[in-house]
Amino acid sequence: MSASSTEYAVVPGFRPLLLDLHRPAEVAPLVVFLHGGGWRAGTRASFGPMYADWSPSPFARLTEAGFAVASLDYRLSGEALFPAQLEDVTAGLTWLRSRSEDLGVDASRVALWGESAGGHLAALLGLADPDVRAVVDWYGPADLTTFVDDAAAGGISAVDPAAPDSREALLLGATAAADPDRARRASPVAHVHAGAPPFLLRHGTADRLVPTRQSERLAAALEAAGADVRLDLVPGADHLWRGDPDTARTAFDDAVAFLRAHLSL
Repeated sequence: MSASSTEYAVVPGFRPLLLDLHRPAEVAPLVVFLHGGGWRAGTRASFGPMYADWSPSPFARLTEAGFAVASLDYRLSGEALFPAQLEDVTAGLTWLRSRSEDLGVDASRVALWGESAGGHLAALLGLADPDVRAVVDWYGPADLTTFVDDAAAGGISAVDPAAPDSREALLLGATAAADPDRARRASPVAHVHAGAPPFLLRHGTADRLVPTRQSERLAAALEAAGADVRLDLVPGADHLWRGDPDTARTAFDDAVAFLRAHLSL
């Protein structure tokens, strides 16, 4: 197994964008991992705080399971507004495919995996790219036009998603109420179609940052379109699986099994 860091894009006026590629010795199907952090923080090196002490790391475990894994940078909301983040991860996947033979990855078997903000981007990219084979989306925002109402209905009080400095508003450059068109374009539920890849959605019922209703909305839209979707609601689990190592391990293992099935491993 090997790991390397590579520059995949340079956007004029911004920092170079990098990805870390972890791969086994043989040609392998590719999992593109997108980190969380509310679109304003986070790093491609992190799978989430509940996995920080794992040894081997989640990336190493995925390569041991037979996958190549590319973990991508993307511009954060303090650097650029949406759709810059989606443009970046799209560019990263395009770069990986164009160099798949040299990199030792099977470009015909690609899946996306993201957590929180990364889950949101994985869902958007998976719905836009007809050749993605599967998407794992952990507790990602799915409908920014309803996020404020869903948070209120879910009793989320740790943050104020209606504030002009909320994570969602910083991504869009305005609150969803002030710019509903951009909010809709940034919402995976608005891009669901019958040809969507299989989705695994996993969300804790005690999530204090992203209301569970967001994943329920995306699952319902995918089902209505005739797409293959599995929604796992985890009783009592918080955002990031915080404070619950057993839930974190089960979530990881179930996602690996889902990807093995859909990437023919």
